Amino acid sequence: MMDQAEKLRKIVSEQLEQDTRQTRNSRVITITSGKGGVGKTNFTANLAIQLQRANKKVVIIDADLGLANIEVVFGIVPQFNLSDVIYGRKTITEVMTPGPLGINFISGGSGIQDIINLNNNQFSNFINNLNQLDQFADIILIDTGAGLTDSVLNFSKAADEIILVTTPEPTSVTDAYSLIKVLCKNGLTQNIKVLVNRVDDEDEGIEIFNKLYRVSKKFLNIEINELGCIPYDRALVKSVKLQEPVCISFPNSEVSRAFRKISYKITEYSADETTNSGFTSFVKRFMNIFDRNNY
Repeated sequence: MMDQAEKLRKIVSEQLEQDTRQTRNSRVITITSGKGGVGKTNFTANLAIQLQRANKKVVIIDADLGLANIEVVFGIVPQFNLSDVIYGRKTITEVMTPGPLGINFISGGSGIQDIINLNNNQFSNFINNLNQLDQFADIILIDTGAGLTDSVLNFSKAADEIILVTTPEPTSVTDAYSLIKVLCKNGLTQNIKVLVNRVDDEDEGIEIFNKLYRVSKKFLNIEINELGCIPYDRALVKSVKLQEPVCISFPNSEVSRAFRKISYKITEYSADETTNSGFTSFVKRFMNIFDRNNY
């Protein structure tokens, strides 16, 4: 079994070498949270809307295994998921579902967990498909599950950056710190950006971030980054009922303006695009992590 894993890693390396001629590598951002119910998926969808409006091509991968939250927010049901690519039934372009404003999203299903079971030909075909994904996106947002799960940790390790979503609720802040601590223990001490959702005002968002910053600095000796905050807004509640992102339903609302501000920060962070490794490199790192966890 170890030989099989080595063969799969060799295939990825060969595909990466063949892919050096491509002109762009996508920026892969994992969006996660210490607990459920903090608005992570809604944040992902609306961030994608505002990034798309800022002339960034965005693909969302719904990696909250077992749930289909992105499609609920968009009000769109995909026909296929990543498993169809993994087993050769569809290409990556065929499983991308068109969303608002030209955003594409991919339902993960149980697919990513199935990668290790592929034979060499299946895996080579899968990697060839992933190489194409870089051509369709400047930014790939991976919406993970919530909590201290292996899945969340593996996606976070493999991504270029991590956005950690929390709220002012004490349990949410505590769980966010617990996740930061686990990420730190696994060597992820850079590129953690904290987003405080559902704040009463900007001062509350700053206060919550500062609490997390202080304890992370004192007990973990790391410096987390402030991405900003999103206010609680009735417009968001209305948009959920409409099954539309609030940035589509109420583009001039306070919360939509906050998402726009966050999108500007994200694009500013990407000024040095040499750090963008591309989605194929993401999968290579993910495979290496998966192997270490299982052997």
